[in-house]
Amino acid sequence: MSIEKLIADKITNPKNGKNNISKPIVKIGIIGIVLGVSVMLLTLSIVLGFKNEIINKITGLTTHIAISNININPSNEPEPIRISADTLQLIKQLPNVKHIQATAFKNGILKTETQNEGVILKGVNKNYDFSFIKKYLQEGNLPNFTTIESSREILISQGLADKLDLKLNQKLLIYFISQHQVFDSTANEQITKYEQRSRSLTICGIFKTSFSDFDNNLTFVDLRQIQRLNYWDSTQVANYEIKVTDFETNDETITQIQNVLSYSYSINSVKEMYANIFIWLDKLDINGVIIIVLMVLVATINMITALLILILERTNMIGLIKALGMSNSSVRKIFLFISLKLIGKGLFWGNIIGLGLCLIQQYFKLVKLDSETYYVEYVVVHINWFYVLLLNIGTFLTCLIMLFLPTLIITKLTPIKTLKFD
Repeated sequence: MSIEKLIADKITNPKNGKNNISKPIVKIGIIGIVLGVSVMLLTLSIVLGFKNEIINKITGLTTHIAISNININPSNEPEPIRISADTLQLIKQLPNVKHIQATAFKNGILKTETQNEGVILKGVNKNYDFSFIKKYLQEGNLPNFTTIESSREILISQGLADKLDLKLNQKLLIYFISQHQVFDSTANEQITKYEQRSRSLTICGIFKTSFSDFDNNLTFVDLRQIQRLNYWDSTQVANYEIKVTDFETNDETITQIQNVLSYSYSINSVKEMYANIFIWLDKLDINGVIIIVLMVLVATINMITALLILILERTNMIGLIKALGMSNSSVRKIFLFISLKLIGKGLFWGNIIGLGLCLIQQYFKLVKLDSETYYVEYVVVHINWFYVLLLNIGTFLTCLIMLFLPTLIITKLTPIKTLKFD
């Protein structure tokens, strides 16, 4: 053991610090690191958990990438597209593509005996990936699309059911406005004809994702119902939704799909379709960074203060060991060893408390949220061990580098002055 470490251990020994004024200050410095690290870990885990949960809900209810008609349509009912099976197979073979499903949307008005409510019908078929919805199914079953005839079942949200007092297996009447091209013999040209149509559907299941932007009006029906209402044939759909294995490589996958389809279709990422939500999520990152930076500064300032007081209290000792021939660098090493020990204690207990609170929330979900405002029913945490490691290393290095500053005072102290210091 080096002489510097031996002296550092003597100074930090609790038995030798009963009457020292620096003892409570050092404890405050350690507590500052503990609280700072705990808050940083909680902030990091909550921001990551919240972002992951929101992104999973958006992509679960929608998709990662959507292929649609290139013609711009301000309504929620775009013009149909038709992609051959061979072309779809080429897209499926792309490295990041996990699943392709055909969908279509139709605006409708759901009518009960006492109320009317605007809804969006999402037409899907038997190939649709319902794995996300299954996790949030409250009662009933998923629609059955395996029949020869188009299914008359509808899957609705809990929010819509509560708003209109709807029950499982209840029949609904939904009205639509359909448009199609007809030939006007009088004008001798094609004209667009609008007509009112209706469908009677039966509630087969009720789901609840707590994502009010979708839950308030989104429903799932048989794609063939939408095709008939829009006068489309069986090969025409509104969108081809593509699920990917790695969300972070969406842009690269879009480029690959464009190479397969050329520029005859509009290919959009979920980030473009719901830009406002993703901008909001990006701002959460900024808030998290600000909190982490502030916590590191607070912890560092506390430790600098504690170390300064410790140095001032040991001024006589510094003068004595300098007089005995110890160099400035060796004296600075003593206090750097002290700093390492204090930072280590702070990081250890900060991780224990911070990660402990994260795990408690993850398994017991004690802290609840208003799902109408935050889109989740409780505070979601996600512990990313790589980020936890980076956070600890960054905090340790920052505190250590900043603690070099107070040790510079040691170089200004001379044995003559310090041995007279009272």
